[in-house]
Amino acid sequence: MQRDVRKFGISDKRGRVKTSADPYIPEEGPPALSLCESCHALYHNKRWYLDVEAFEAAKAGGDFHWATCPACQKIAERYPEGVVTLRGDYVWDHEEEIRNILKHEEERAMAKNPLQRIIRMEREGDDLVIETTEEKLAEHLGRALHKSHQGDLKVSWTEEHSVCRVTWERMV
Repeated sequence: MQRDVRKFGISDKRGRVKTSADPYIPEEGPPALSLCESCHALYHNKRWYLDVEAFEAAKAGGDFHWATCPACQKIAERYPEGVVTLRGDYVWDHEEEIRNILKHEEERAMAKNPLQRIIRMEREGDDLVIETTEEKLAEHLGRALHKSHQGDLKVSWTEEHSVCRVTWERMV
């Protein structure tokens, strides 16, 4: 008797939606030890790191390849996977505090994964629009702002989970 021994990926289990494939992260990955020229991130053991000492040591060792990390590519080409829109008079009455919260949350996220970054944070009309390199960072920024300043939070994902749109609003 022969069993069916097919392996299933996470997208096949229990009707879960297939996770998005990031077009900026190649399947094979860069060479074993790569350094990003822009942000000084280090690619080692199939992962990007932000470690100044390890970057300098690798650079001094000479056995590395120059590369551009996926986050720097997305920033250069303005390719956001997350968009956060902040609305309401409250935003402008507390602009400095809100910007500081968002920057602090970005720093915390980058400490875990250097590919999670804010591409831009600009005023567009009466809204403050933040674009991020990763969709989860957009959701995280919205939730952090909601936690500290309440307001109305709406999080929506595209069907293929490639883009996250977050809207936060508080009038006064």
